[in-house]
Amino acid sequence: MRAVMVMFDSLNRHLLPNYGCDWVQAPNFARLSERMVTFDNCYAGSLPCMPARRELHTGRYNFLHRSWGPLEPFDDSVIGLLRAQGVYTHLCTDHGHYFEAGGATYHTQYNSWEFARGQEGDPWKGHVADPDIPESLSGPKIGDLWRQDWVNRPYLDTEDKQPLAVTIANGLEFIETNRGQDNWFLQIEAFDPHEPFFTQQKYKDLYPHLYNGKHFDWPDYGKVKETPEEVRHAVLEYAALVSMCDAYLGKVLDAFDRLDLWKDTMLIVNTDHGFMLGEHRWWGKNIQPLYNEISHIPLFIWDPRYGRAATRSDALVQTIDLAPTLLHYFGAEQPKDMQGRSLHAVIDNGRPVREAALFGIHGGHVNVTDGRYIYMRGPGDPANGPLYEYTLMPTHMHQPFGAGELADIELQEPFGFTKGVRTIKVGARPHLNPYLYGHLLFDLREDPEQNGTVEDPKAEARMIRLLAQLMRDTEAPPEQFERLGIPQDGIVTEERLLAERQRRQALFQADLGIDEQWTAEGRNLYFLLKCLSPEALRENADARLAEFLQAQQSAEIDGEVITAFAVTLNRGDRRIAGLLRRL
Repeated sequence: MRAVMVMFDSLNRHLLPNYGCDWVQAPNFARLSERMVTFDNCYAGSLPCMPARRELHTGRYNFLHRSWGPLEPFDDSVIGLLRAQGVYTHLCTDHGHYFEAGGATYHTQYNSWEFARGQEGDPWKGHVADPDIPESLSGPKIGDLWRQDWVNRPYLDTEDKQPLAVTIANGLEFIETNRGQDNWFLQIEAFDPHEPFFTQQKYKDLYPHLYNGKHFDWPDYGKVKETPEEVRHAVLEYAALVSMCDAYLGKVLDAFDRLDLWKDTMLIVNTDHGFMLGEHRWWGKNIQPLYNEISHIPLFIWDPRYGRAATRSDALVQTIDLAPTLLHYFGAEQPKDMQGRSLHAVIDNGRPVREAALFGIHGGHVNVTDGRYIYMRGPGDPANGPLYEYTLMPTHMHQPFGAGELADIELQEPFGFTKGVRTIKVGARPHLNPYLYGHLLFDLREDPEQNGTVEDPKAEARMIRLLAQLMRDTEAPPEQFERLGIPQDGIVTEERLLAERQRRQALFQADLGIDEQWTAEGRNLYFLLKCLSPEALRENADARLAEFLQAQQSAEIDGEVITAFAVTLNRGDRRIAGLLRRL
């Protein structure tokens, strides 16, 4: 038995021809639906990158217990399990997060691995002098990420040098070298089309358009503030990168054709999540509600045991199902702690594997879908707590937890899946607060693009019961139910739901008593500010805003006023003011 997984990062389902897009040039993605099973109802689980990869390895939800981080000592990694079964495993990737502190235990699970350098500010080439970065550049200036990206780009001046090309070439070399061998798994994992949308001119030429604006191939995560021309340009930059991904996917499919691998080799093509490209007036992921552009993801599987080509499945499936699927394929036993379910029965005869799917990001909405509805449950209180991390690997993306974060750790009694091991319990500091957006219910049958929420208390109550059931199944910590304001049995009344909406509306409708004039943006940002600020500051925010306005000798409250006030309210903490600008 042999298997190949081709994984792209931030691959948008709605921009692929397999799912109805008629303008992005991706003929090799279209080939997948001719040779494989196309899954129409696949959802992410835990976001973003490394939480998704922990699910890929363990077949368990990550986001209710911790945020970004490595594999835990008690985790069952599908790669480690396959190795124990005698399956040779190899990773070809250009995904730099594997080689940072917060992802450093994943690639070591494989028998061997190769890393192509140069993606998204990878600390690769060393230049003491600052590079010539365009003055108009805008984007997520996280540490040295932008600077390093512009150091690296001149070294990627031809297509064959780009990390995507190197990654696919490494994967093809493994296939050629080992085509006569049995019992291996190859994971070809490309960082593209993740931002920045950097590619060669021939792919840009597929999408000709007039554009004289700023350099713009790396949108920031936040509300769209760019012009329509800038938005269209960024979307076409992304499309060009998808077309490059398509070209290199074609090389893998050509190898399957040339070597007749279809007869005895599984092929999985997947992603971790999508990316907002201006839809719902948002860029990126992580800080806004996880609309379908992010959470509803493409998936294609060829299983040579069943020979199901050119078929589609509407079964509800998730990332956590891929580990059990691989174990079943190689004849390995699925550990009891894996929540995912092998998709072999879905592929063979269309039998569904679940009634509902859970997805989210630590500290964000907890989301559930049954395929018809999506319900996004936010916290019941602006404080967005209580919230903790449960881990033995206290690591953020780039560095370990700081000493201050670890000062008040507690030991947590074992969860069922920690194999008798206690974890540390650390107070979490999420960078987002879903209370800003409230609880959201979408009817995908009537409104597949999620243009508006629906008021249906009966449907909302049913979705809360499903949500609570899945949370219990995954041993969600009790305080997660408390944070969301729901009982562990998930049974809520319509009266309770109405009272929640009224409390949130009261917080939104501020009245300072000074005959102030609010703009819509000013009122929205003031609501956000109160949600983001500590409770002690929130309680006297109205009085302090009135004093601030009197000192300014103004009674008009717009977005700029609230952003300036945010700095004074939070004692000079400009991070909140910066977040308000993004939102």
